[in-house]
Amino acid sequence: MTRSSSRREVLLGAAALAGTAALPRAASAQAKGRIVVGTWGGDYARLLNKNIEAPLLIKDGWEVVQDQAGDPERRSKMFAEVRLPRGTTDVQGLSALNMAQMNEAGTVLPIDYGKLKNAGNLLPAMKYPHGVGHIYSGKVGVHHPKVIPTAPTSYKEVFDPKHGNKLGIIDIQYQYTMVCAALAAGGKVNDLEPGKKLLLECKNAGMRIYPTNEAFAQGLKAEEFGTGVMWKARVVQWQNAGIPVNAITPSEGTLAYVSGFVIPKNAPNKDGAYAYLDAMLDKSAQEAFAVDMGYNPTVTNATVAPDLNKRIGFTPDEVKKLVDLDYDYMNKNDVAFKEWWDKVLKS
Repeated sequence: MTRSSSRREVLLGAAALAGTAALPRAASAQAKGRIVVGTWGGDYARLLNKNIEAPLLIKDGWEVVQDQAGDPERRSKMFAEVRLPRGTTDVQGLSALNMAQMNEAGTVLPIDYGKLKNAGNLLPAMKYPHGVGHIYSGKVGVHHPKVIPTAPTSYKEVFDPKHGNKLGIIDIQYQYTMVCAALAAGGKVNDLEPGKKLLLECKNAGMRIYPTNEAFAQGLKAEEFGTGVMWKARVVQWQNAGIPVNAITPSEGTLAYVSGFVIPKNAPNKDGAYAYLDAMLDKSAQEAFAVDMGYNPTVTNATVAPDLNKRIGFTPDEVKKLVDLDYDYMNKNDVAFKEWWDKVLKS
């Protein structure tokens, strides 16, 4: 069985069972050491501090510092530092795709799951040899009914040039957006050329490009556009914030997304890195991320209320139709994809 099939099977079982930017200070006289966390900024960084760092690490004497930047910049930094005996970060937050890329590049350590007391609760599909899955969701269609009355039912309908400037996409989501557009255009996860053509058609029709997830949300709130693609978890978060948007499960199958952490080979505090990974798998932290951010837990002992699970989770049939990226294809072509995105689509 392939890893992709295994992931779907494990998530299916989970679905059936489920019913800051400011740098924190050390909070103990008996300091355990400093943990430097490479992460995206915005809501994710804030919730890492709220749900993991402050309640589970800082109070026990760890000093936690966030090194915030986009993942392309942080991956470039890891490449640049790989030859150094001592790097500048202890853990790096990346998508499953980019965790695989960093592993292939020889920049990360294999994970010793024997050092994680919470590893026994981790879903097997989230137990990567080179990284640990933190949370997962899927790339769904976003629909604002006041702006676009008829809800899309597929990626194809989302990426319809007829929407003009009522279609929005996110700059930092370039990899997954290109795959969604490829599926919309009849391509495959290992053939993005049809999607590139479609995105250019949408651009010429007036498609909006927002720099970050938060900017995309503000555009939705201001009713600047009415459809796009985003993680289902984020749609739930925006609903909680009062933005009247809906998550649409695409008929082509939902593109799966896993966010996790890796340990750079030259991490200066490897004990601190493992302490961070263990804390992020703690039942309380996982449950809090489900409530605060709408992502599905990656541990089996986390409890998600049935009404919340209905909003953030996926039905057994939807899990069966989850679409996995072709990690090898994406990683081999990532530089070319980013260059096309920046120099052609955004120009």
